[in-house]
Amino acid sequence: MEINKYLSLIPMMAAALLSGGCTDIITEDPDSYYERDEFFTTPQKAEMAVLGIYNGLPAIYGEKDGMSLPCSDDIYYVNGTTADNGRRDVGHYVVRTNNTWVSGVWDGKYNIINRANYTISGIESMPGWQSDPTLLRLIAEARFLRAQSALDLVRYWGDVPFKTKRTSGYEEAYGPRVPREQIYDQIIEDLNFAKENLPWADEVGTPERASQGAARGMLMRALLSRAGYSLQADGKLSRPDGKTRNECFRGVVDEWLAFEAKGYHTFYPEGFEALFKSFSQEILNTTESIFEVAFLAGKNNGYWGTYMGPAVAAPQISSTESSKYMGRANAVFRAVPEWRAFYEEKDERRDVSICTHSFTWDETINNHKLTEQKSPRNWYPGKWRREWMPLGYIDPNKTDVNFCLLRYADVVLMAAEAYGEIGNTTEAWRLINLVRERAGATQVNSGNYASIYKAPKVYNLPYIADGDEAGRIRTAIYWERGFELAFEGIRKFDLLRWGVLGDALKLFGENVDSRIISYVAGQNFVKGKHELLPIPQDEMQVNPYLENTNNPGY
Repeated sequence: MEINKYLSLIPMMAAALLSGGCTDIITEDPDSYYERDEFFTTPQKAEMAVLGIYNGLPAIYGEKDGMSLPCSDDIYYVNGTTADNGRRDVGHYVVRTNNTWVSGVWDGKYNIINRANYTISGIESMPGWQSDPTLLRLIAEARFLRAQSALDLVRYWGDVPFKTKRTSGYEEAYGPRVPREQIYDQIIEDLNFAKENLPWADEVGTPERASQGAARGMLMRALLSRAGYSLQADGKLSRPDGKTRNECFRGVVDEWLAFEAKGYHTFYPEGFEALFKSFSQEILNTTESIFEVAFLAGKNNGYWGTYMGPAVAAPQISSTESSKYMGRANAVFRAVPEWRAFYEEKDERRDVSICTHSFTWDETINNHKLTEQKSPRNWYPGKWRREWMPLGYIDPNKTDVNFCLLRYADVVLMAAEAYGEIGNTTEAWRLINLVRERAGATQVNSGNYASIYKAPKVYNLPYIADGDEAGRIRTAIYWERGFELAFEGIRKFDLLRWGVLGDALKLFGENVDSRIISYVAGQNFVKGKHELLPIPQDEMQVNPYLENTNNPGY
């Protein structure tokens, strides 16, 4: 993977770029201020600093973020109900303030933001940076990465401590919560800067580095999030006024028009299944894949295809034979099985997204054997699979597979949603059908809407009124973002900003066979609490500005 040749240069820089939790990040300094202040002397060192920011992503996206913290939604859940102070407690909505996975993501987000702040201020101390395209591009990458982490902080925790300047001393270490609207202002400012100073992707580029398309797509995501519901300190869900929301939706449309005008990004030419096979095969493409979290080749520090993917039994072989066999996949997540019937049979996304087989070890053939799983208890998220990866492994439990954080189909559906909200339902249907056409699904409109988005084909949604065209578009977006983007770490955020997470968990929980499926999220979810995660206990104890007040319900 292209960026990986750079990652080997990072350890020295990453050690100098602060690490640890929020409080550690903003208080600890390198051994010498002189060394830090004098580091930014050449574009090559500035580049190394930016790569140090990227290097913070795999630590949280290898298993926690994008995989575990976005669980459960109405499409997948964590297998097993025994408390673990980790992924299960998050996915089953019994999370506590000392949850280690929540703390890990909190620390990771602040680590990235602090590295970005350090790098931005360092490059801006270099003579002539304002007129140097290389330095402006590097600042733009840093600001993109800061914005992406800040957006996740707001979506996970609401109002949080936030700053854009590196901390120079202990007295500046801690800060109060910053209203999320102020953080959104900074996110939008950063992404606007990024899109103006980053090039568009091309055939020789890599999705492992931020591009103009990545900045514009992330801005669309931020605007839709800002326009939606979020839980406030009083325990109530609210969203901005109509004028602000309309500005957000029109901003999303403006970014989409820039994508259309450029005309480079499109659907993966070989199809939906081929796209996800390419991810498992570590093939980079910049057409549909707009931004990926890169994992270091040969280091096996991710779980895409093992935790998130169908189960594969451990091969009963000697270590010298590992190059000939698939590694193990523990498959700790499960698909909500009803979704499989919601897809049309001819929809290519169905059999890619929900996998109904696993691999057992067959001693008679001394190899893995594909085994169909009749019980829906063992239906898996299928977009990342050991069977699609090259044989051989270093660690039998882990992979080098990248995580695609943003892709073109998401951008198309975000644009469709925004068009629907501003009243251009014709364009909304057109974009929805672009996504369905690639999947081989039936083209949809108001005429056949009920046969695709109403019972008995799917569940009727009591929490979305569909008596007019705008409501039908909202319902279509609800289902299509599920069909297209399942298991990609997006769905929970969609349900949150639509204000229906608790309702969706309850509806789907009531319609699964609880004797078979340990899908308990709907039973445990508490409205006015679980729309946000708790601020970690350690942070509460050391930051006096939080005044010992956690998020509602914690």
